[in-house]
Amino acid sequence: MVKLQLQYVPHYELQHLSSEEKIRKLLKIVKAEKIILLEGKLSSLEEAKLIEITMQEIKGKFKGIEICTISSSSKNLTVLESFSKTVYSLLLGKREGLTIIGPASIIKEIKRDPDKITLLTSSVRRS
Repeated sequence: MVKLQLQYVPHYELQHLSSEEKIRKLLKIVKAEKIILLEGKLSSLEEAKLIEITMQEIKGKFKGIEICTISSSSKNLTVLESFSKTVYSLLLGKREGLTIIGPASIIKEIKRDPDKITLLTSSVRRS
């Protein structure tokens, strides 16, 4: 039987960590061959740094990562809804959206549509 492990990482687990600490925590989970379901999203700088560090650490069984973020659309919001959303983000951080991060050895392909993510995986092989 092939076992696929998903690990949910809530926003509060990362919100007080530095960018470097966030990246190390996420990479540790991915290197354990788990797919991360991250509440919210990383900043563009954090995402770039995650990819950079990942590229430096590719060796042996670790083949890299796949990452995809989806967030709700701000289209068709009233002025009040848009204002409320902005205040909410300022007070509570980048909780909006969902980020999926997983090992490239398991995730074959990620397709993102405006409202959903399709994730295709390959068999997890244990040696």
